[in-house]
Amino acid sequence: MFNLLFVLLSLAGAMRTNDLPTKKYLDLAAIKTMVAAAEAEAKKRNVDVTICIVDDSGNLLFLQKGDAASINTIEFAQKKARHAALYKSPSKDGADTVKKGSVEALAFPNFFPNQGGLPIIADGRILGGIAASGAKSEIDEAIAQAGIDALFKK
Repeated sequence: MFNLLFVLLSLAGAMRTNDLPTKKYLDLAAIKTMVAAAEAEAKKRNVDVTICIVDDSGNLLFLQKGDAASINTIEFAQKKARHAALYKSPSKDGADTVKKGSVEALAFPNFFPNQGGLPIIADGRILGGIAASGAKSEIDEAIAQAGIDALFKK
């Protein structure tokens, strides 16, 4: 028994920190790149929106309300971004789910059925979500897409 414990402890001690998996994440430079592109797209379309970016767990990383955007866009943008990050799909998919009659989805945690939030995915892994709120839903999504496109230089 003692020998088995010794072997297990020896193996655990042999693992170095460079053996641990690495995780990509949204750093400040990435956030600034996405925000600048999203702001530029909103300006081009002549709309005031709230822009939100969350991490892969739905935690708020960035939130900015446009001067003329209504106060409710603050909450809507966060909900759209969280939906995108946590469900790894555009918030439009949530809207489509409800339109198809699956209203039970409304009970899912952080489910938000409104277009405008997109997942941020790199190498098949979710990094977070970005959303805009304050314009027509398809314009909100185009603004979020501009942020993602700038991050990945599309």
